[in-house]
Amino acid sequence: MKRKILAIILLVFTLVGCNNIKKEDIDESKKIVTVTTSFLYDMVDQLAGEYVNRRLIIPAGEDPHLYVAKPRDLEKILDTDLLLYHGLHFEGKMSEVLEQRGYAASENFKSEEVGTMQEDGSEIIDPHFWFNIDLYKKATESVSKRLIELLPEHKKEIENNTLNYLKELDDLDEENKKLLSEIPEDRRFLITPHDAFNYFSRYYNMPVLAPQGMSTDSEVANKEIQSTVDFIVENKIKAIFAESTTDPARMDKLKEAALSKNFDVKVVKGDDNELFSDSLAPSGEIGDTYISMYRHNVKLIVDNLK
Repeated sequence: MKRKILAIILLVFTLVGCNNIKKEDIDESKKIVTVTTSFLYDMVDQLAGEYVNRRLIIPAGEDPHLYVAKPRDLEKILDTDLLLYHGLHFEGKMSEVLEQRGYAASENFKSEEVGTMQEDGSEIIDPHFWFNIDLYKKATESVSKRLIELLPEHKKEIENNTLNYLKELDDLDEENKKLLSEIPEDRRFLITPHDAFNYFSRYYNMPVLAPQGMSTDSEVANKEIQSTVDFIVENKIKAIFAESTTDPARMDKLKEAALSKNFDVKVVKGDDNELFSDSLAPSGEIGDTYISMYRHNVKLIVDNLK
């Protein structure tokens, strides 16, 4: 029944929606690749940017957890030559349509590579794999394969771009390890609003606490605030970090609660001083590519914790 309903929806948009798609900034000689997130938008650019038209569904800087799909998003999904998405339920309510029409960058991940987390007493899949550089490389290889299938005439160029980009990711990993090693062992704790950094935590052996859980729109329970504050005070955490797609006021609550225990912790926030978690920055801003985003995050962490 679900498949029939989906087919009807897609047919309706095919008949009444696709003719309304704006064609500006589209090179008619190039095929269209539609992606769900800014991470994939950048990845496609690195691998085959000059050979395709790219379309993005969830705008850079917006929170995918809160994003509500619009009619024009279905139009983008239908009017494309290749549709790429993260998978692991990151795209939420759009997942069913995406699974029917496109390819997940995480399609070749092994079950043991995928993390889980607790949400409202249940174990759920953790979709934030991009903070594990090895998994991001694996996703890059999957996307590269799909792009080559789409553009066999550019197979050699895409393969070369892929190899070069994988080397850049290896270099980034080594750079991150060197910088993070500057933080003393007893200060290697990362406090963020929501559970986006568990892959980072395991990959770089840096414990993470996130009182808000996975959802970015949930209210933080008093018991979660209290347990996090106790941890901050006990471990004398120097700084806690706001994120670019969450409300920094929620971290201010932790600071206020710590002050009531006579401990002052810095909230790292403000322009260019927030961690990127679920999105890259808009084009032209700091953190508008995966590599620059990761460099920004690691530098911000190291500068405030070492």
